Amino acid sequence: MLNSSPNNPNGFNFNDYASYQNVEQARSSKRLRRALYGIGLLALIILFIPWTQNIRSGGEITTMRPEQRPQTINTVLGGKVERWYVKDGDLVKKGDTIVVISEIKDGYFDPQLIERTQNQIRNKEQSVISYEKKVNALDNRIDALLNNAQYKIQQSKIKYKQARLKIMSDSIEFEAAQVNFNVAKDQLVRFEKLVKEGLKSQTEVETRRVAMQRAQASMISAQQKLLQSRNDLIDASIEVNATESKFRDEIAKAESDKMSSMSDMYNAEIEVTKLQSQVSGYNVRRGNYTITAPQEGYVTRILSSGIGETIKEGQEIATIMPSVYDLAVAMYIRPMDYPLLQKGQKVRMQFDGWPAIVFSGWPNNSYGTFGGTVFAIDNFTSENGMFRILIAPDKKDHPWPKALRVGGGVNAMILLNNVPIGYEIWRNINGFPPDFYQKDSPSQKPTKHDKSKDKGK
Repeated sequence: MLNSSPNNPNGFNFNDYASYQNVEQARSSKRLRRALYGIGLLALIILFIPWTQNIRSGGEITTMRPEQRPQTINTVLGGKVERWYVKDGDLVKKGDTIVVISEIKDGYFDPQLIERTQNQIRNKEQSVISYEKKVNALDNRIDALLNNAQYKIQQSKIKYKQARLKIMSDSIEFEAAQVNFNVAKDQLVRFEKLVKEGLKSQTEVETRRVAMQRAQASMISAQQKLLQSRNDLIDASIEVNATESKFRDEIAKAESDKMSSMSDMYNAEIEVTKLQSQVSGYNVRRGNYTITAPQEGYVTRILSSGIGETIKEGQEIATIMPSVYDLAVAMYIRPMDYPLLQKGQKVRMQFDGWPAIVFSGWPNNSYGTFGGTVFAIDNFTSENGMFRILIAPDKKDHPWPKALRVGGGVNAMILLNNVPIGYEIWRNINGFPPDFYQKDSPSQKPTKHDKSKDKGK
């Protein structure tokens, strides 16, 4: 236990110690207390000062439209450089000649290549005309065969009908001859009975026997005639079929020749079309020997130099920057800040090489910054894993400097809500994102129930 304890029975004299007396007599001054109170009050006031939340990120200057950005001029054909008409820094208009190249492929060395190909086209066109005439001649032959076949077949059918009628006539004659033969035969039998009874003479019997033989001969002749008529009917039917088959074969052959001629004609037309396409390709190829400027701009760099140098198809030969362009800023933000963005949002920017004093929380008090608005937001991440947004100049703010060029650096701030500084410090300490919730619009607010309507019911 210390001697200075109040419970010490021996007592303790503070005056015996000088250092203890100095500590005991030390008192803080009123000036210091007032300063500490002022600093605390100032800090409390600062906590309630408005602070503009923002998202800061770097970017670069670009253009609003893709055709206004720097572009390369490529060759459509491979060739040899013959002459350059521009140099670095030249201003060219649309259609001005950049460079002229010559042919390096042996298939296009012929100076009269187009004229010779056009002669081939004319010859092939004559072949097409000849095939057309042959097809027309075969059409006429087919028509003639169809007419002849119609008449021949009709004639054969008439003969067939005549043979059928002849059979009917001969069958009637055969039946009549059979009746006569049977009658003569019956009479002969009766006369032979009468001769045995003595009622008729032998001479009359012989007369009837001769009549029967004549009737039999007539019957046999009629039967022979009937069989011949039936044979003629079969021949007439065969002739009808043969006539139809003959003309069918001839017409089929003519049709086959016609189809072959049409196939040759179509092949000739295809060759004509191919040759015409080749001539068009030759003309276009000649036009591509002269490479021109696609739009008005400045030639920034010649990539292929030297007369006689060989260049490949699609090779870059120069870069050009359009002389007229609308500037914009492309900046990249983190995925966690993506939900905070919307089109039309205000942005403050500091351009590289342009002096500025920036207060991120009080953008209106910044010096040397320029305003912009968000006009495009990508829906997918870029190669760096961040989202790209495009910013256009704010027409209500100061115009951007005319000295800006595409590719320059930018430090941009996307402005969000206005909150107290104390809240912003608390948010950063806890790692919370900025406030991006929007208040409900008047159309979304719930309407109050009108009790007067209920009373009126």
